[in-house]
Amino acid sequence: MNASNYFDEDYIPGTINVLNANDDSSITTTKPIKRSKNGIILLPQPSDSPNDPLNWSFLRKAWHFALVSFFTGLTAAISNDAGAAQDSLNKIYGISYDAMNTGAGVLFIFIGWSCIFLAPASSLYGRKISYLVCLLCGCCGSIWFAVANKTSDTIYSQIFVGISESAAEAQAQQSLSDIFFQHQLGSVLTVYILATSVGSFLGPLIAHLISQSQTFRWVGWWGAIITGISLIIFIFTCEETVFDRSSYFPVYDSNLNDDKQSLDQQQNIDQDIDLEKKDSNKDANDNPQNLITVTSKIENNNNINNEKAESEPLWPIHKRLAIITPSPYLEGYGFKQYLQRFIVYFKVFTLPAVWISGILWGLQDAYMTFFLTTQDTFFPEDPWNYSETGVAIMNVATLVGAVFGCFMSGVLSDKHVLWLAKRNNGILEPEFRLWLLFITLIVSPVGLLLFGIGAEKSWSPYAIYIGLGCIGFGWGLIGDTAMSYLMDAYPDIVIQGMVGVSIINNTLACIFTFVCSLWLDSAGTANTYIALAVIDFVSIAFIIPTLLWGKTWRKRTRKLYAQLVELTQGMG
Repeated sequence: MNASNYFDEDYIPGTINVLNANDDSSITTTKPIKRSKNGIILLPQPSDSPNDPLNWSFLRKAWHFALVSFFTGLTAAISNDAGAAQDSLNKIYGISYDAMNTGAGVLFIFIGWSCIFLAPASSLYGRKISYLVCLLCGCCGSIWFAVANKTSDTIYSQIFVGISESAAEAQAQQSLSDIFFQHQLGSVLTVYILATSVGSFLGPLIAHLISQSQTFRWVGWWGAIITGISLIIFIFTCEETVFDRSSYFPVYDSNLNDDKQSLDQQQNIDQDIDLEKKDSNKDANDNPQNLITVTSKIENNNNINNEKAESEPLWPIHKRLAIITPSPYLEGYGFKQYLQRFIVYFKVFTLPAVWISGILWGLQDAYMTFFLTTQDTFFPEDPWNYSETGVAIMNVATLVGAVFGCFMSGVLSDKHVLWLAKRNNGILEPEFRLWLLFITLIVSPVGLLLFGIGAEKSWSPYAIYIGLGCIGFGWGLIGDTAMSYLMDAYPDIVIQGMVGVSIINNTLACIFTFVCSLWLDSAGTANTYIALAVIDFVSIAFIIPTLLWGKTWRKRTRKLYAQLVELTQGMG
């Protein structure tokens, strides 16, 4: 996207032309527009620098993608493995299930709220340091859990485990958007959600098998070993993905950081420039020199920057693998800048897309709390009489459903969105992503009903597993779509938007964790899941007003979007 458009009255965040190069929203340079093999305009437009992550080789991108995906799955797994040890902790040390439930609530709180502390650091010191901090916290939290022998251990260890997953909640999506183009993000996020699903659904099963074969303490020890090894791998092989693209493309600066001009003043300047261009174009036939005078500065700037990019050498390996990559606009140690960003980032909660994505994704996490609790407390009893291993294996059905949901939201959604854009004269609207959610409007609530009512009424196991598969399908499709929509709507503030989503998501999960057992006990399993199905239907149905008015909401948040972009300009 062209930053100069942020101050145009007609600019709408997220609305882009992916086919027509004459659309200003798609242009970042006076050089020929770069396109994919299929003719899709590449957004953002890559520079000519070999150090631009968008220009990385296939192998470099693939390795970084693999690292981020593994990190996502690993942290999701260690965040969901504590349940495998709760029976042993209860029998040996008398630690109550309520206390361990409190630990789960603490986990969700620290997953969500740690994000907002990491996000400002990402723009000032680079992405890599956040992954290293989170892996270190995951290792420490796993060790603490491995040696737990009292209630406080089971609660406080989850603080560190929660922090470890915070980078996967917001940082991972930012890293992926650093190396892939916008039209690829739906497919890319498919793998991200799959990694989350594997960690969330298979993590408890693997932890249970470890607990059965090596005692419950090895659940924590193996978590510590794997995160420790991962920490070393990240230190020596994870490349930094931040790139100061603004130095290669001309942009208008509203001088937000030094308060010399307000956004409104910058708009007036941009309007004057536009009027000057129009006047020059009008008189171009009579005096072509007018047009040349107006555009010469931009063209000269482009030429200088392009020459700089083309002659730029590939950074040495020690710079690409640096633990900290200071921002070019870092002042001193950046404490004042960090605080400024920390405060401003709370403004993302005024973006409707953040709330839509956060609630949709957060409720899927909340339902997970319910069906995992139901599995652990209901199915070991009559008439099901499942073994502990049998209960753990039930999550395979949920994972299978999630795989199908991710595939539809990723691969099919990317093709569907481009098809809609072609029918819309090349204009792509982020709301195009939401059409596929009409499928989950039926499938996801039906899954909750089949599982919840079927468990209480002793329906056929087929109904139970189909229900879990439908729940997993909703998990994958809704989670992937919610993130894709937000990243399409506000493409240059991915990490800030995902911070808001993570806070909403995990706060909802925390609330539902504390009320889950009480709700199931007081209302009964069937009635609880009927209520959850209604909540699910209503929340997904909110895509209807979003399809109608989402573009209007995005246009009204243009100034805030410009402000947030400027705070991270140059370092994404």
